[in-house]
Amino acid sequence: VSLAVSPTAGLADERVETRVAGLGPGQAVTLRAVAADERGCLFQSCAHYRADGRGELHLGVDASHGGDYTGVEPMGLFWSLAPAGMERPYQRLVPRSTGTPMKGEMLVHQGHSPPGAIPGPVVAKAEVERWFTVPGLRRIRLKEGGVRGSLFLPPGDGPFPGVIDMYGDEGGLIEFRSSLLATRGFAALSLPYFDFEDLPKVMKEFKLEYFEEAARFLQRHPKVKGPGVGVIGTGKGAELALSMITFLPEVVAAVCISGCSSNTVADLHYGEMTLPGLRFDMNKVSVSDAGVFDTFEALDDPTNPANSPCTIPIEKAEGHFLLVVGEDDRMWKSSLYAELAIGRLRQHGKENFKLLSYPGAGHRIDPPSTPFCQVAMDRVLGVPVLGGGESKAHAHAQEHSWRKIQEFLHLHLG
Repeated sequence: VSLAVSPTAGLADERVETRVAGLGPGQAVTLRAVAADERGCLFQSCAHYRADGRGELHLGVDASHGGDYTGVEPMGLFWSLAPAGMERPYQRLVPRSTGTPMKGEMLVHQGHSPPGAIPGPVVAKAEVERWFTVPGLRRIRLKEGGVRGSLFLPPGDGPFPGVIDMYGDEGGLIEFRSSLLATRGFAALSLPYFDFEDLPKVMKEFKLEYFEEAARFLQRHPKVKGPGVGVIGTGKGAELALSMITFLPEVVAAVCISGCSSNTVADLHYGEMTLPGLRFDMNKVSVSDAGVFDTFEALDDPTNPANSPCTIPIEKAEGHFLLVVGEDDRMWKSSLYAELAIGRLRQHGKENFKLLSYPGAGHRIDPPSTPFCQVAMDRVLGVPVLGGGESKAHAHAQEHSWRKIQEFLHLHLG
């Protein structure tokens, strides 16, 4: 029996072709993927297949009949990777460093074994590497004035469209999306805004001047095409992206993934102006029998007139918005917040937006094949929090939105 994976070493946002040959006609097999993160935590996935009349299998054509997913899913073994049984649950498989690949092993086992059970004998296996960088791509650690983070520059002379990339309330420096954007031809600045080096430890209050300094640094960089730069953010980062495109003329395109149309949690200052933050009411958090926290109802209502000072006045923005939401986001009501944002723009006669709304997708919509994680440990609260979504729908949303995000950024940044 042979197992062929192509490419064996490729970019993490690319599809992999997986084929098995040499089986008996109609033979039942379980395909497994196994990977470990930088800390050695083991992740695995499995799916049940039957060989065709020639004793062959092609994951791009043949359907899984059970295991962690069903149907024709060429990348199903990747996006359904989850902590192995003996590991702590609710961990994310997210690369901490972009210079080394994520290594995995694909295995073919005899017979159908359910997830978590001891699988049958191994009849074939293959190694696979998922890279977040390409030869010639440069990663430059930044200490420019007050700005911290990493700048990723594509190979070649440029100039390249410039994008600032921000994640949510987990804080720190998260680089894998920026690095992938650079492999796709963007000069991408991975921008932390708290809990990193000498930045504030917690989200207490923010000054938009920090983000303005980052936008000006990127805009003036000799490798960056002007005149404006873009910004992509998830969660709290999406909401900061809305404020940046609203108040900073340097920012001409904003991709907002699962964000809120009001400022939340931490007050945002810019010169004399302050946008207070909507608060979370911990009394409105429900906890399941399994100890999973559901924060869906906990954020103050942005439509309550008392909370109008928190609203980001996005109608002032000259640039373009791409709003990306999962309709089953349980972290908060991102579908509603996108509707509020669009309503506000339309009320002011603006059509400078596009909405990508995905049924069945949850909160954190990452680049393709990033393993789906319905419940994840919250780094701040230290408890598992429900992000929502259903694995297959979420995986499809990640693949579709990644293509659309790049098209949007290229369209508005050149």
